[in-house]
Amino acid sequence: MDLAVIACIAAALAAAVHGYIFVLETLRWEEPGTRRVFGTSPEQAAATRQLAANQGVYNLLLGIAALAGIITLVAGARGAGLAVLLASTGIMLAAALYLVISDRTKGRAAVVQGFFPAIAVVTGLIALGQVAS
Repeated sequence: MDLAVIACIAAALAAAVHGYIFVLETLRWEEPGTRRVFGTSPEQAAATRQLAANQGVYNLLLGIAALAGIITLVAGARGAGLAVLLASTGIMLAAALYLVISDRTKGRAAVVQGFFPAIAVVTGLIALGQVAS
């Protein structure tokens, strides 16, 4: 199987996860279920609503960028598509690594946030190397 296909599948799954994070952080931040996920009290959620929404928008935009890379690749611009895919999923992966480095108790969240981007980055880099050679 072409590694670019695996990178696209992983990037699409990463985009879906980041879209879900957008929903939690932007549309459902003060809901009890979301507060349980993030470990916040009603007061903390109310006080951080704007910050969470801003972060949620970042997550959504990263997901959109990953999808733009996939679309560009599928449209035939393999190198450019892989570059956009790698930039977006690389940022997702870096954010997941920062999360776990800054707070070891956030390991599970970092895995959820970074698993699919890690697969996309590794397979995307190998596929990009094949384009270059």
